[in-house]
Amino acid sequence: MTETGPWLVLGLGNPGPQYAGNRHNVGFMVLDVLADRVGGRFKSHKARGEVVETRVADQRAVLAKPRSYMNTSGGPAAALRDFFKAPIEKIVVVHDELDLESGALRLKLGGGDNGHNGLKSLRQSLGSGDFYRVRLGIGRPPGRQDPADFVLRDFSAAERKDLGVHLERAADAIETLIGAGLAAAQNAYNT
Repeated sequence: MTETGPWLVLGLGNPGPQYAGNRHNVGFMVLDVLADRVGGRFKSHKARGEVVETRVADQRAVLAKPRSYMNTSGGPAAALRDFFKAPIEKIVVVHDELDLESGALRLKLGGGDNGHNGLKSLRQSLGSGDFYRVRLGIGRPPGRQDPADFVLRDFSAAERKDLGVHLERAADAIETLIGAGLAAAQNAYNT
């Protein structure tokens, strides 16, 4: 029996230090937590990403940050999928979600892109939206602030106070998803 490819855990965000603390980069932040747990360091990969090859929940896994801006992350995601031979049913995408209150967590399989340009790019490049999503809430912008501006701002001091806890919970949820399946992860972590 041949083993299928590894799990591919894709964190969405924007590359570069100027974006590191932005709300839009929670996908990268969650992957940093997972990499820290396994003592892994992200290394540049020819498939246009930063990767850590490891084990998550005793399964082969590749943690990957596409090396492109959020809105064009589909190309690197498809290149990483093809290189590591990860089947669509083993792809987990971690991203920010405006429609969930700050810190709320939801896991699901498939669905639309809901105006999220990173997801739209992934759906187009992967040829399917049938991947797992780990959605970490960042809340709606206050007042009339443009959502595009809001997601590219750093977390407020009040939000940063609890951010570490939210990132750890999201990392726990990914470990549960990979180790025990979607229903177990949803039951334990969906808020």
